[in-house]
Amino acid sequence: MGVIPHPFFFFVRNSSLILGIHDFINSQPLLEPLLKRAAGFEIRNDSPARLAEQLFAGQLDMAMIPAIEFLKQADRYRLIPNISISSRNKVETVLLVSKVPLKAIRSLVLDNRSRTSVALLHILFAKEFSDGLKIDHQEPDIENMLQHHDAALIIGDQALGVYKEGMLVYDLSEEWFNRTNKTFVHAVIAVREGVEVSGIPQTLQDAKQEGLQNLDDIAMTQANKTGHSVSLLQDYLRNKIRYDFGEEEMEGLIHFQSLCHEAGLVAKKFPIRFA
Repeated sequence: MGVIPHPFFFFVRNSSLILGIHDFINSQPLLEPLLKRAAGFEIRNDSPARLAEQLFAGQLDMAMIPAIEFLKQADRYRLIPNISISSRNKVETVLLVSKVPLKAIRSLVLDNRSRTSVALLHILFAKEFSDGLKIDHQEPDIENMLQHHDAALIIGDQALGVYKEGMLVYDLSEEWFNRTNKTFVHAVIAVREGVEVSGIPQTLQDAKQEGLQNLDDIAMTQANKTGHSVSLLQDYLRNKIRYDFGEEEMEGLIHFQSLCHEAGLVAKKFPIRFA
């Protein structure tokens, strides 16, 4: 299922701007083309949660961050238009895996890289969980996670293909779609207030289009790295992940914002602005 990478850096031409982006399989249609071209900014890789922390701390100028982290700070961030990591129905990489029915879960372990998925889990199932639910955080290894817990929330590459015999598996994107009939936005590229990004949105759009035209090659490369089958990755990248941010994604994100605000996960509903 792949090895969790340590944070690492790519330097794409000397420049003052820094873009953070995670190195999950679902980012490769954007990341691979960017690394091949003189994009005009430095690229740093880390987990989505840590990228959000680094952007908030001013260590990055722009970053692909969990949607929930953007919504919490939307007054100080702008979005790069028409790019996201989204899904509509099953996504297969945001999973709640449980040994018992929802109402019987007494201990839950969360993937320590996850932010948006934790919020989504709360929105979907908070009323199902017991009041005395014990929560822990661990590295994303499903066997270890379930060794001492009833259920585990696991995301990203380590979740892909996790369907264990005798386990109940809930795809949170599918659950969201069944309840709302809306697209779910997992991650967006946010820009810090005051950072000038003239020309960069187009560079990112061009990279995205190049990546989408080369999904088979990207799937092959990732299959060699992760051990997943090429067909599984082709289906995942082509049919499960959506890379645009249009009307459907905006509608889904605003609905998620409203539900998070109602649940106390987002303190204030800020308007969504674009770079």
